[in-house]
Amino acid sequence: MKRFPNPGITVGIYVAMSEQMVNQHLQQLDSKLSELMELCSKLKLENRSLRTQQQTLVEERAKLIEKNELARTKVESMITRLKSMEASQ
Repeated sequence: MKRFPNPGITVGIYVAMSEQMVNQHLQQLDSKLSELMELCSKLKLENRSLRTQQQTLVEERAKLIEKNELARTKVESMITRLKSMEASQ
């Protein structure tokens, strides 16, 4: 048997109050769900942007590594030539 918190309230009024509380709770859940959906959309956009930035940085890093290797090769070649010039004197 179901017990009601206030025996003075008739069952019909109690059910109506209960429906009102359920509707209020559903509205709150709907509002929170909307907030979560909006946050999810924002995070998807941010994630896409960050992935693009990451790809750009990876490509830039590869180019810088290539330039660094080229510079290293040139410097090593210069050092070798200077040593050979020094040895021939």
